[in-house]
Amino acid sequence: MLVKLRPDGFTIALFTVVAIASVLPCRGEVADAFAIATRLAIMLLFFMHGAKLSREAIVRGAGAVKLHVSALSVTYIVFPLIALAIALAPDRIVSADIKAGLMFLAVLPSTVQSSIAFTSIGHGNVAAAVCSASLSNIIGVFLTPLLAGLLIHAQGAGGEIDTVAAIRSVVVTLLIPFIVGHLSRPLIGRFVDRHKAFLGKLDRGSILLVVYTAFSAAVVDGLWSRVSGVDLATIAGLSVLLLAAVLLVSLALSRVLGMSRADEVALVFCGSTKSLASGVPIAAALFAAPLVGMLILPLMIYHQIQLIVCAVIARVYADHPEAVASAAE
Repeated sequence: MLVKLRPDGFTIALFTVVAIASVLPCRGEVADAFAIATRLAIMLLFFMHGAKLSREAIVRGAGAVKLHVSALSVTYIVFPLIALAIALAPDRIVSADIKAGLMFLAVLPSTVQSSIAFTSIGHGNVAAAVCSASLSNIIGVFLTPLLAGLLIHAQGAGGEIDTVAAIRSVVVTLLIPFIVGHLSRPLIGRFVDRHKAFLGKLDRGSILLVVYTAFSAAVVDGLWSRVSGVDLATIAGLSVLLLAAVLLVSLALSRVLGMSRADEVALVFCGSTKSLASGVPIAAALFAAPLVGMLILPLMIYHQIQLIVCAVIARVYADHPEAVASAAE
């Protein structure tokens, strides 16, 4: 149990970077240089995401239409509705900044790597999970800025978003590199597949750079004078509540629709997880630098909680008699 609760290495690195940014934030010309490096790193990150996306895997899982529609509904409808319900709490209980961060978390796409990994451990429909999570991220490039603009602005937090400018920024910084990377797969696909470990470290390094730059700007803007230990505990508690609610909805939806056990496993993980790899760059593309640190704080905490909880659920699915019998065959 203690091993399951221990943070993974990347999460430890994330919070270490936050600590460094809190003590030694970049300022002035150095901050400007980091901002340029961050934008380039985000473009490289999404170029590699596109290059790693296998069309064959998408085609194999494309037939599970019921699963894909359900997962997208949970990701982009159920999640925001639950976040809106939380936002009804008085500001003295849940601050406007926390509400904005939860709103942003709620409109993000699902994870790709974690969804696939947990679905595989739980003996679910891996091909469909690949297709569903990839589709969620592609749609999220357009839908996340729209929903973020509507929901966060409606709460009066996070600053106003120029939706057209936000989508343009996301398209240039995220979508175009993603498409170019995917179209380049016939040329670099073998290289990408052979060096997955190195490219994974490159992905993580890019995210750490974005996090450092974002939190530096937020710290300089007075982040820790606005966020207390009680706020952090509130974010953790609300993250647990949000994850539990979405897991229950996903499970209930799979049973109501009569999905197979394999599709149920894929829906539970594709519907309940939120992508840190997509969320951090999208936040950097959408919001002014001082706002990004506060907005991604709930995402970072939710990310660790979802890893712990989904790892336990995946093992429960794997130990189910039906899964054991299927594996034995």
